[in-house]
Amino acid sequence: MTVITDAEFAEAATVAPAVVRRYLSGKGWSAERDLSGSELWEWRPGDEPGPPYELLVPVQRRRDYAGRVADILETLAVVEARSPSAILREMLLPPVDWQFLRLVPPGPSGTAPLLDLVSALTGLKDLHTAAASSALNPLAVQPAQKPQVVKDHVAAVRLDQTRVGSYVVAAHTPLPEGPYGGYDRRGQGSLFHETDLVRRRMLDLQPSEPFARRVSRMLYAGVTCAQAAAEQTLADDSVPHVEHMSGAGLSANLCESLVRIAGEESRDFSLSFAWSSELPVEQPSPPVGFSRRHAVALDAVAKDLRERLGREEGAVLHGVVMKLHRDVNPREATIYGYLVHEDTSRQRRVRVELRPEDLDKATDAWRRGLEVSVTGDLEPRGTGVRMRGVSVFVVQPE
Repeated sequence: MTVITDAEFAEAATVAPAVVRRYLSGKGWSAERDLSGSELWEWRPGDEPGPPYELLVPVQRRRDYAGRVADILETLAVVEARSPSAILREMLLPPVDWQFLRLVPPGPSGTAPLLDLVSALTGLKDLHTAAASSALNPLAVQPAQKPQVVKDHVAAVRLDQTRVGSYVVAAHTPLPEGPYGGYDRRGQGSLFHETDLVRRRMLDLQPSEPFARRVSRMLYAGVTCAQAAAEQTLADDSVPHVEHMSGAGLSANLCESLVRIAGEESRDFSLSFAWSSELPVEQPSPPVGFSRRHAVALDAVAKDLRERLGREEGAVLHGVVMKLHRDVNPREATIYGYLVHEDTSRQRRVRVELRPEDLDKATDAWRRGLEVSVTGDLEPRGTGVRMRGVSVFVVQPE
């Protein structure tokens, strides 16, 4: 039995009864019956036979309140294999939705190669970006330019201490604070409509549902659909058309983020979800696992979506004309520079289809080494992009 320190005992006295009950509810404990001034809570581990774990939870502060909370922390420390201080810190967090990324790297449990972890964290960031973009506007290929609300959501995601189980990255998304978080506490019955997985869409959004919860649901639904798309790809030995699942969060961007989590070695991983008890979800949300074969299949799905549906309108390219292609009709130019909606440090070569009125300007810019600014529509071209439908071609002054 873990024994809490004096500092932890003092902090336990500050935790409100409602906060203790919220934490237990979020971890799968349930109140079985009322006792005199307390509630008996139970938790049954799914893979362990025998009687459940039990906790006596005070419903109001009394003289021995700190001692009762300390007893609860000691039991939870055993059940969760974590320190009482870590549990206390999580108890005092505002309402949050959790995502747990379980990696299976080589080496001792609890460690991970640096390169694997960097790739996984980048993929996790991109996963939230894709889900937030789909929560606003579900598309099979999300544009590179992201609305501010998407950027704000990703900036609000927090990483927590790692968990036991090989190497588990814990992330949480804060929900709005206030009475019941400022939303309808009746909760949500399910994450999907009860239809065939390939046709599942997210529930109609409640007007009071916070955006962070919309993103969490879209993230779970998109990841689940991505696993189904990978399974279908492997079963059919061909890439299916899966854009009808974009309404449930599946996109080329989300598939690419899952491939990035797997890393260069395409290691196995899984994602699990826990929902804030302030806005409960009744439908089970089991972990979603991905293997090396899934990563290969998802890479193919993402490329197929981009090749067929990846046109991006109104992109702006800044750069210099490197080459004029006179052997094609219409004429084209290769411009080396950057797209303003991307990281400006990412330089690339883009083939641009020129209008007749752009030929002289492009030729002059090429001869004099002047920069140009071009606005048009991007579409995939091999491993890069091509710009067509040019609407603006401006040569910058020397």
